[in-house]
Amino acid sequence: MKRNKTAKLVVALAATAALVSACAGDRGGDAVVPGSGDSGNSKSTSSADAEFGTLASPCGEGDAKGATEQGVSDTEIKIGYGDDRGYAKSPGLNKEMSDAVTAMIKWCNEQGGINGRKIVGTDYDAAMTQANAVMQDACRSEFMMVGHGFAMDATAEQTRVACNMAAVPGFTVSPDAANGPMSYQGVPFPVDIANASAWFQMGEMHPDMKNDFTLIGSTMPSIITSLAKTSSMAKAAGFNLKDCGVVLNYEGEASYVPFAEKIKQCGAKGMWTSRSPVPNEFNFFKAVDQAGLDPIIFGEATWYANSAQAFNKDSGLLDNLNAGMAFQMLENDNDPAVKQYKDLVTAGGGKTALLGMQATSSFLLWATAAKECGSDLTRQCMIDELSQIHEWDGGGLHATMDPGANIPAQCGLMVSLKGADYSQAFPADKGEFKCDPEYLIKTDKATWGTELNEDRVATKYLNPNVITPKA
Repeated sequence: MKRNKTAKLVVALAATAALVSACAGDRGGDAVVPGSGDSGNSKSTSSADAEFGTLASPCGEGDAKGATEQGVSDTEIKIGYGDDRGYAKSPGLNKEMSDAVTAMIKWCNEQGGINGRKIVGTDYDAAMTQANAVMQDACRSEFMMVGHGFAMDATAEQTRVACNMAAVPGFTVSPDAANGPMSYQGVPFPVDIANASAWFQMGEMHPDMKNDFTLIGSTMPSIITSLAKTSSMAKAAGFNLKDCGVVLNYEGEASYVPFAEKIKQCGAKGMWTSRSPVPNEFNFFKAVDQAGLDPIIFGEATWYANSAQAFNKDSGLLDNLNAGMAFQMLENDNDPAVKQYKDLVTAGGGKTALLGMQATSSFLLWATAAKECGSDLTRQCMIDELSQIHEWDGGGLHATMDPGANIPAQCGLMVSLKGADYSQAFPADKGEFKCDPEYLIKTDKATWGTELNEDRVATKYLNPNVITPKA
Protein backbone atom coordinates (compact mmCIF):
# COMPACT_ATOMS: atom_id res chain seq x y z
CA MET A 1 0.00 0.00 0.00
CA LYS A 2 1.36 3.43 -0.92
CA ARG A 3 1.99 5.88 1.86
CA ASN A 4 -0.18 8.98 1.78
CA LYS A 5 1.14 12.52 1.22
CA THR A 6 1.11 13.34 4.95
CA ALA A 7 3.32 10.37 5.76
CA LYS A 8 5.76 11.36 3.02
CA LEU A 9 5.87 14.92 4.34
CA VAL A 10 6.63 13.71 7.85
CA VAL A 11 9.48 11.51 6.63
CA ALA A 12 10.88 14.38 4.57
CA LEU A 13 10.77 16.74 7.53
CA ALA A 14 12.46 14.17 9.74
CA ALA A 15 15.36 14.18 7.33
CA THR A 16 15.28 17.95 7.12
CA ALA A 17 15.72 18.18 10.89
CA ALA A 18 18.97 16.28 10.47
CA LEU A 19 20.04 18.30 7.43
CA VAL A 20 19.17 21.75 8.66
CA SER A 21 22.36 22.52 10.51
CA ALA A 22 25.66 22.46 8.77
CA CYS A 23 27.18 21.77 12.15
CA ALA A 24 25.07 19.04 13.68
CA GLY A 25 25.01 15.28 13.52
CA ASP A 26 23.67 12.41 15.59
CA ARG A 27 26.87 12.16 17.31
CA GLY A 28 2.99 17.94 26.46
CA GLY A 29 5.91 18.23 28.67
CA ASP A 30 6.85 17.56 32.25
CA ALA A 31 7.87 20.47 34.46
CA VAL A 32 11.23 19.92 36.12
CA VAL A 33 13.40 22.00 38.42
CA PRO A 34 16.79 20.26 38.55
CA GLY A 35 19.12 21.44 41.30
CA SER A 36 18.44 23.60 44.34
CA GLY A 37 19.75 26.64 46.20
CA ASP A 38 18.80 29.92 47.95
CA SER A 39 18.59 33.53 46.76
CA GLY A 40 21.27 36.19 47.24
CA ASN A 41 22.35 39.35 45.35
CA SER A 42 20.92 40.75 42.10
CA LYS A 43 24.07 39.90 40.15
CA SER A 44 25.79 36.55 40.14
CA THR A 45 27.81 35.83 43.25
CA SER A 46 28.94 32.36 42.17
CA SER A 47 32.61 31.57 42.67
CA ALA A 48 34.98 33.43 40.37
CA ASP A 49 36.12 30.22 38.73
CA ALA A 50 32.59 29.07 37.78
CA GLU A 51 32.78 28.66 34.02
CA PHE A 52 31.47 26.71 31.09
CA GLY A 53 34.56 26.13 29.03
CA THR A 54 35.99 29.60 28.48
CA LEU A 55 32.69 31.34 29.31
CA ALA A 56 32.23 32.88 32.75
CA SER A 57 29.10 31.28 34.15
CA PRO A 58 25.98 33.43 33.73
CA CYS A 59 24.39 31.56 36.62
CA GLY A 60 24.53 32.39 40.31
CA GLU A 61 22.83 33.70 43.43
CA GLY A 62 21.06 37.05 43.45
CA ASP A 63 18.08 39.03 44.71
CA ALA A 64 16.27 39.68 41.44
CA LYS A 65 12.62 40.49 42.15
CA GLY A 66 9.36 40.99 40.34
CA ALA A 67 6.71 39.19 38.34
CA THR A 68 7.92 41.01 35.26
CA GLU A 69 6.51 38.79 32.53
CA GLN A 70 4.56 35.59 31.98
CA GLY A 71 6.61 32.78 33.52
CA VAL A 72 8.72 35.07 35.70
CA SER A 73 8.29 35.53 39.46
CA ASP A 74 10.48 36.51 42.41
CA THR A 75 11.74 32.95 42.57
CA GLU A 76 11.31 31.28 39.17
CA ILE A 77 11.83 31.58 35.43
CA LYS A 78 9.77 29.18 33.33
CA ILE A 79 11.20 28.09 29.98
CA GLY A 80 10.14 25.49 27.45
CA TYR A 81 12.45 23.21 25.48
CA GLY A 82 12.27 19.85 23.74
CA ASP A 83 12.54 17.76 20.60
CA ASP A 84 10.70 15.13 18.52
CA ARG A 85 11.68 12.05 20.56
CA GLY A 86 8.16 10.58 20.47
CA TYR A 87 8.05 10.28 16.68
CA ALA A 88 7.06 6.66 16.11
CA LYS A 89 9.08 6.21 12.90
CA SER A 90 12.27 7.40 14.61
CA PRO A 91 12.01 6.92 18.39
CA GLY A 92 14.25 9.24 20.36
CA LEU A 93 14.61 11.69 17.45
CA ASN A 94 16.99 14.48 18.56
CA LYS A 95 16.54 13.55 22.23
CA GLU A 96 20.11 14.72 22.80
CA MET A 97 18.73 18.26 22.70
CA SER A 98 16.40 17.90 25.68
CA ASP A 99 19.06 15.85 27.46
CA ALA A 100 21.44 18.79 27.07
CA VAL A 101 19.02 21.47 28.27
CA THR A 102 17.94 19.33 31.23
CA ALA A 103 21.59 18.99 32.24
CA MET A 104 22.24 22.71 31.80
CA ILE A 105 19.21 23.70 33.90
CA LYS A 106 20.53 21.50 36.68
CA TRP A 107 24.03 22.97 36.33
CA CYS A 108 22.67 26.50 36.45
CA ASN A 109 20.28 25.94 39.36
CA GLU A 110 23.03 24.36 41.43
CA GLN A 111 24.82 27.72 41.21
CA GLY A 112 21.70 29.60 42.30
CA GLY A 113 19.78 29.98 39.03
CA ILE A 114 19.79 33.30 37.17
CA ASN A 115 20.34 36.15 39.63
CA GLY A 116 18.74 33.95 42.29
CA ARG A 117 15.66 32.93 40.28
CA LYS A 118 15.47 29.17 39.74
CA ILE A 119 14.87 27.88 36.22
CA VAL A 120 11.79 25.68 35.80
CA GLY A 121 11.94 23.82 32.51
CA THR A 122 9.06 22.20 30.63
CA ASP A 123 10.40 19.40 28.44
CA TYR A 124 8.10 19.19 25.42
CA ASP A 125 7.84 16.29 22.99
CA ALA A 126 6.56 17.53 19.64
CA ALA A 127 6.66 13.96 18.23
CA MET A 128 7.17 15.47 14.77
CA THR A 129 3.51 16.37 14.10
CA GLN A 130 2.65 18.18 17.35
CA ALA A 131 4.88 21.25 17.14
CA ASN A 132 1.96 23.66 16.96
CA ALA A 133 0.20 22.02 19.91
CA VAL A 134 3.42 22.34 21.90
CA MET A 135 3.70 26.02 21.01
CA GLN A 136 0.08 26.67 21.92
CA ASP A 137 0.75 25.19 25.35
CA ALA A 138 3.99 27.14 25.75
CA CYS A 139 2.18 30.36 24.85
CA ARG A 140 0.00 29.91 27.93
CA SER A 141 2.77 29.44 30.50
CA GLU A 142 6.40 29.87 29.43
CA PHE A 143 8.60 32.96 29.53
CA MET A 144 10.61 31.80 26.53
CA MET A 145 11.48 28.73 24.45
CA VAL A 146 15.15 27.76 24.79
CA GLY A 147 17.41 25.17 23.12
CA HIS A 148 14.57 23.34 21.38
CA GLY A 149 14.43 21.82 17.92
CA PHE A 150 11.21 20.76 16.16
CA ALA A 151 11.37 19.37 12.63
CA MET A 152 7.96 20.80 11.79
CA ASP A 153 8.58 24.23 13.27
CA ALA A 154 6.85 25.69 10.20
CA THR A 155 3.52 24.59 11.69
CA ALA A 156 4.23 26.41 14.96
CA GLU A 157 5.83 29.65 13.76
CA GLN A 158 2.59 31.59 13.28
CA THR A 159 1.47 30.64 16.79
CA ARG A 160 4.85 31.57 18.28
CA VAL A 161 4.94 34.99 16.67
CA ALA A 162 1.28 35.73 17.44
CA CYS A 163 1.80 35.20 21.20
CA ASN A 164 5.17 36.99 21.27
CA MET A 165 6.98 33.86 22.41
CA ALA A 166 10.60 34.97 22.22
CA ALA A 167 12.94 32.07 21.50
CA VAL A 168 16.54 30.92 21.46
CA PRO A 169 16.18 27.68 19.46
CA GLY A 170 18.76 24.93 19.27
CA PHE A 171 17.98 24.70 15.57
CA THR A 172 15.35 25.82 13.08
CA VAL A 173 14.13 24.11 9.92
CA SER A 174 11.65 26.28 8.05
CA PRO A 175 12.78 29.51 6.37
CA ASP A 176 10.27 31.57 8.35
CA ALA A 177 11.67 30.20 11.62
CA ALA A 178 15.33 30.47 10.54
CA ASN A 179 14.92 34.23 10.06
CA GLY A 180 11.97 34.58 12.41
CA PRO A 181 11.25 37.63 14.56
CA MET A 182 12.05 37.50 18.29
CA SER A 183 14.39 34.55 17.69
CA TYR A 184 18.17 34.24 18.18
CA GLN A 185 20.24 31.08 17.83
CA GLY A 186 23.56 30.15 19.39
CA VAL A 187 24.41 28.69 15.98
CA PRO A 188 22.63 30.82 13.36
CA PHE A 189 21.40 29.18 10.17
CA PRO A 190 19.76 31.98 8.16
CA VAL A 191 18.37 31.49 4.68
CA ASP A 192 20.25 34.38 3.08
CA ILE A 193 23.84 33.88 4.27
CA ALA A 194 25.77 30.60 4.28
CA ASN A 195 29.06 29.35 5.68
CA ALA A 196 30.80 27.77 2.67
CA SER A 197 33.98 26.89 4.58
CA ALA A 198 33.66 23.19 3.77
CA TRP A 199 33.89 23.81 0.02
CA PHE A 200 36.81 26.22 0.31
CA GLN A 201 38.62 23.74 2.55
CA MET A 202 37.89 20.82 0.23
CA GLY A 203 39.44 22.93 -2.50
CA GLU A 204 42.60 23.28 -0.41
CA MET A 205 42.67 19.57 0.38
CA HIS A 206 42.14 18.51 -3.26
CA PRO A 207 43.03 21.47 -5.51
CA ASP A 208 43.36 19.15 -8.53
CA MET A 209 39.73 17.99 -8.23
CA LYS A 210 37.83 21.24 -8.63
CA ASN A 211 36.46 20.03 -11.97
CA ASP A 212 35.69 16.50 -10.79
CA PHE A 213 32.90 16.81 -8.19
CA THR A 214 29.21 16.18 -8.72
CA LEU A 215 26.16 16.71 -6.51
CA ILE A 216 23.91 13.72 -5.78
CA GLY A 217 20.33 14.85 -6.28
CA SER A 218 17.16 13.78 -4.49
CA THR A 219 13.41 13.89 -4.96
CA MET A 220 12.93 15.44 -1.50
CA PRO A 221 12.03 19.15 -1.80
CA SER A 222 14.19 20.27 1.14
CA ILE A 223 17.24 18.52 -0.37
CA ILE A 224 16.53 20.08 -3.77
CA THR A 225 16.61 23.51 -2.08
CA SER A 226 19.72 22.56 -0.11
CA LEU A 227 21.51 21.46 -3.28
CA ALA A 228 20.78 24.79 -4.95
CA LYS A 229 22.52 26.53 -2.05
CA THR A 230 25.33 23.97 -2.11
CA SER A 231 25.92 24.63 -5.80
CA SER A 232 26.36 28.35 -5.11
CA MET A 233 28.82 27.58 -2.30
CA ALA A 234 30.86 25.28 -4.54
CA LYS A 235 30.94 27.90 -7.29
CA ALA A 236 32.12 30.56 -4.81
CA ALA A 237 34.95 28.24 -3.79
CA GLY A 238 36.07 27.80 -7.40
CA PHE A 239 34.50 24.43 -8.21
CA ASN A 240 33.17 23.67 -11.67
CA LEU A 241 30.71 20.90 -10.85
CA LYS A 242 29.93 18.04 -13.21
CA ASP A 243 26.25 17.58 -14.02
CA CYS A 244 25.93 13.79 -13.91
CA GLY A 245 22.14 13.95 -13.69
CA VAL A 246 21.90 11.55 -10.72
CA VAL A 247 18.67 12.07 -8.76
CA LEU A 248 17.80 9.45 -6.15
CA ASN A 249 14.30 8.73 -4.89
CA TYR A 250 14.35 9.74 -1.24
CA GLU A 251 12.30 6.68 -0.28
CA GLY A 252 14.75 4.32 -1.96
CA GLU A 253 15.52 2.70 -5.30
CA ALA A 254 15.02 -0.91 -6.38
CA SER A 255 18.66 -0.84 -7.54
CA TYR A 256 21.33 1.82 -7.21
CA VAL A 257 23.60 0.22 -9.81
CA PRO A 258 22.31 2.30 -12.78
CA PHE A 259 23.01 5.49 -10.82
CA ALA A 260 26.52 4.37 -9.93
CA GLU A 261 27.17 3.55 -13.58
CA LYS A 262 25.92 6.99 -14.56
CA ILE A 263 28.48 8.59 -12.23
CA LYS A 264 31.19 6.36 -13.68
CA GLN A 265 30.33 7.40 -17.23
CA CYS A 266 30.26 11.03 -16.18
CA GLY A 267 33.83 10.79 -14.88
CA ALA A 268 33.17 12.21 -11.42
CA LYS A 269 35.85 11.50 -8.84
CA GLY A 270 34.14 13.26 -5.95
CA MET A 271 30.54 13.28 -4.72
CA TRP A 272 28.62 15.65 -2.46
CA THR A 273 25.53 14.30 -0.71
CA SER A 274 23.00 16.32 1.23
CA ARG A 275 21.46 13.12 2.54
CA SER A 276 22.07 11.78 6.03
CA PRO A 277 23.84 8.47 6.83
CA VAL A 278 20.80 6.20 6.49
CA PRO A 279 20.39 2.68 5.02
CA ASN A 280 19.30 3.88 1.57
CA GLU A 281 22.40 6.04 1.34
CA PHE A 282 24.59 3.13 2.39
CA ASN A 283 23.03 0.98 -0.34
CA PHE A 284 23.94 3.67 -2.86
CA PHE A 285 27.59 3.60 -1.79
CA LYS A 286 27.62 -0.18 -2.02
CA ALA A 287 26.58 0.19 -5.66
CA VAL A 288 29.27 2.84 -6.19
CA ASP A 289 31.85 0.32 -4.94
CA GLN A 290 30.42 -2.42 -7.17
CA ALA A 291 30.86 -0.10 -10.16
CA GLY A 292 34.57 0.03 -9.39
CA LEU A 293 34.56 3.62 -8.15
CA ASP A 294 36.54 4.94 -5.19
CA PRO A 295 35.42 8.59 -4.97
CA ILE A 296 35.99 11.30 -2.39
CA ILE A 297 32.73 11.44 -0.44
CA PHE A 298 31.80 14.84 0.89
CA GLY A 299 28.85 16.00 2.99
CA GLU A 300 27.49 18.07 5.83
CA ALA A 301 28.12 17.47 9.52
CA THR A 302 25.23 15.00 9.57
CA TRP A 303 27.86 12.53 8.34
CA TYR A 304 29.70 12.87 11.64
CA ALA A 305 27.47 10.17 13.04
CA ASN A 306 27.40 6.87 14.89
CA SER A 307 25.50 5.25 12.02
CA ALA A 308 28.30 6.08 9.57
CA GLN A 309 30.88 4.68 11.99
CA ALA A 310 28.94 1.44 12.41
CA PHE A 311 28.50 0.96 8.66
CA ASN A 312 32.12 1.74 7.85
CA LYS A 313 33.57 -0.41 10.61
CA ASP A 314 32.73 -3.54 8.64
CA SER A 315 32.50 -2.25 5.05
CA GLY A 316 35.26 0.36 4.76
CA LEU A 317 33.22 1.96 1.98
CA LEU A 318 33.28 5.38 3.65
CA ASP A 319 37.03 5.57 4.18
CA ASN A 320 37.10 8.56 1.80
CA LEU A 321 34.37 10.38 3.75
CA ASN A 322 34.83 14.04 4.65
CA ALA A 323 32.38 16.24 6.56
CA GLY A 324 32.57 19.97 7.22
CA MET A 325 31.78 21.31 10.70
CA ALA A 326 31.85 24.51 12.73
CA PHE A 327 31.93 22.55 16.02
CA GLN A 328 34.72 20.95 17.97
CA MET A 329 34.76 17.17 17.65
CA LEU A 330 33.21 15.21 20.50
CA GLU A 331 36.48 13.30 20.70
CA ASN A 332 38.34 16.50 21.61
CA ASP A 333 38.48 16.24 25.39
CA ASN A 334 41.31 18.78 25.35
CA ASP A 335 38.60 21.37 24.72
CA PRO A 336 37.20 22.20 28.19
CA ALA A 337 33.73 23.05 26.88
CA VAL A 338 33.37 19.74 25.02
CA LYS A 339 34.52 17.77 28.06
CA GLN A 340 32.22 19.71 30.39
CA TYR A 341 29.24 19.21 28.07
CA LYS A 342 29.84 15.47 27.92
CA ASP A 343 30.38 15.18 31.67
CA LEU A 344 27.19 17.08 32.53
CA VAL A 345 24.98 15.18 30.10
CA THR A 346 26.33 11.70 30.81
CA ALA A 347 26.05 12.30 34.56
CA GLY A 348 22.29 12.51 34.03
CA GLY A 349 22.19 9.45 31.78
CA GLY A 350 21.70 11.54 28.63
CA LYS A 351 22.94 11.12 25.07
CA THR A 352 25.75 13.28 23.71
CA ALA A 353 25.82 14.46 20.09
CA LEU A 354 26.46 17.61 18.07
CA LEU A 355 22.83 18.71 18.26
CA GLY A 356 23.16 18.43 22.04
CA MET A 357 26.12 20.80 21.96
CA GLN A 358 24.08 23.10 19.74
CA ALA A 359 21.23 23.15 22.29
CA THR A 360 23.79 23.78 25.05
CA SER A 361 25.16 26.79 23.19
CA SER A 362 21.67 28.26 22.82
CA PHE A 363 20.91 27.71 26.51
CA LEU A 364 24.11 29.51 27.51
CA LEU A 365 23.30 32.35 25.09
CA TRP A 366 19.87 32.70 26.68
CA ALA A 367 21.27 32.57 30.23
CA THR A 368 23.92 35.17 29.39
CA ALA A 369 21.26 37.64 28.22
CA ALA A 370 18.95 36.80 31.14
CA LYS A 371 21.70 37.57 33.66
CA GLU A 372 22.17 41.03 32.17
CA CYS A 373 18.46 41.79 32.52
CA GLY A 374 18.65 41.37 36.31
CA SER A 375 15.32 42.17 37.94
CA ASP A 376 14.01 43.62 34.68
CA LEU A 377 13.58 40.18 33.15
CA THR A 378 11.17 40.83 30.30
CA ARG A 379 11.00 39.59 26.74
CA GLN A 380 11.80 43.10 25.58
CA CYS A 381 14.97 43.16 27.69
CA MET A 382 15.94 39.70 26.44
CA ILE A 383 15.58 40.73 22.81
CA ASP A 384 17.53 43.92 23.47
CA GLU A 385 20.36 41.94 25.08
CA LEU A 386 20.40 39.07 22.59
CA SER A 387 20.51 41.47 19.64
CA GLN A 388 23.73 42.96 21.05
CA ILE A 389 25.68 39.68 21.29
CA HIS A 390 27.85 39.58 18.18
CA GLU A 391 30.67 37.23 19.19
CA TRP A 392 29.64 33.84 20.49
CA ASP A 393 31.35 30.44 20.63
CA GLY A 394 29.38 28.70 23.40
CA GLY A 395 32.39 28.75 25.70
CA GLY A 396 34.49 27.03 23.05
CA LEU A 397 31.99 24.46 21.74
CA HIS A 398 32.10 25.90 18.23
CA ALA A 399 33.56 28.58 15.97
CA THR A 400 32.61 32.19 16.66
CA MET A 401 29.13 33.17 15.43
CA ASP A 402 27.14 36.42 15.39
CA PRO A 403 23.76 35.50 16.91
CA GLY A 404 22.72 39.12 17.38
CA ALA A 405 22.83 39.68 13.62
CA ASN A 406 21.84 36.11 12.67
CA ILE A 407 25.11 35.49 10.83
CA PRO A 408 26.89 32.10 10.86
CA ALA A 409 30.58 31.47 11.42
CA GLN A 410 33.21 32.34 8.84
CA CYS A 411 35.23 29.38 10.09
CA GLY A 412 35.21 25.61 9.80
CA LEU A 413 37.13 22.39 10.05
CA MET A 414 36.94 19.10 8.18
CA VAL A 415 36.68 15.64 9.71
CA SER A 416 37.37 12.34 7.97
CA LEU A 417 36.44 8.74 8.71
CA LYS A 418 38.71 5.70 8.62
CA GLY A 419 37.21 2.46 9.81
CA ALA A 420 35.13 3.40 12.86
CA ASP A 421 37.24 6.41 13.85
CA TYR A 422 36.84 10.09 13.04
CA SER A 423 39.77 12.48 13.02
CA GLN A 424 40.34 16.09 12.03
CA ALA A 425 41.51 16.24 8.43
CA PHE A 426 41.79 20.03 8.01
CA PRO A 427 43.35 22.27 9.21
CA ALA A 428 46.41 20.33 10.39
CA ASP A 429 46.36 21.67 13.97
CA LYS A 430 43.83 19.58 15.85
CA GLY A 431 41.06 21.51 17.55
CA GLU A 432 41.76 24.60 15.43
CA PHE A 433 39.36 26.14 12.92
CA LYS A 434 40.43 27.90 9.76
CA CYS A 435 38.62 31.19 9.30
CA ASP A 436 38.29 33.47 6.31
CA PRO A 437 35.74 36.22 5.51
CA GLU A 438 35.33 34.76 2.00
CA TYR A 439 33.75 31.65 3.56
CA LEU A 440 30.55 33.66 4.13
CA ILE A 441 28.50 33.94 0.96
CA LYS A 442 25.14 35.44 0.10
CA THR A 443 22.70 32.83 -1.16
CA ASP A 444 20.44 33.12 -4.19
CA LYS A 445 17.15 34.76 -3.18
CA ALA A 446 15.35 32.07 -5.17
CA THR A 447 16.44 29.53 -2.55
CA TRP A 448 15.25 31.45 0.53
CA GLY A 449 11.69 30.15 0.67
CA THR A 450 10.47 33.34 2.35
CA GLU A 451 10.51 37.12 2.04
CA LEU A 452 12.81 39.13 4.31
CA ASN A 453 12.52 42.78 5.32
CA GLU A 454 15.37 45.28 5.52
CA ASP A 455 16.38 43.77 8.88
CA ARG A 456 16.59 40.29 7.32
CA VAL A 457 13.54 39.16 9.29
CA ALA A 458 10.90 36.89 7.71
CA THR A 459 7.79 38.94 7.00
CA LYS A 460 5.16 36.21 6.71
CA TYR A 461 3.85 36.42 10.27
CA LEU A 462 4.94 39.92 11.27
CA ASN A 463 2.35 41.99 13.13
CA PRO A 464 2.37 45.38 14.90
CA ASN A 465 2.86 43.73 18.30
CA VAL A 466 6.07 41.90 17.46
CA ILE A 467 8.86 42.79 19.88
CA THR A 468 11.87 44.37 18.18
CA PRO A 469 15.19 45.50 19.66
CA LYS A 470 15.21 49.02 21.05
CA ALA A 471 17.97 51.26 19.78
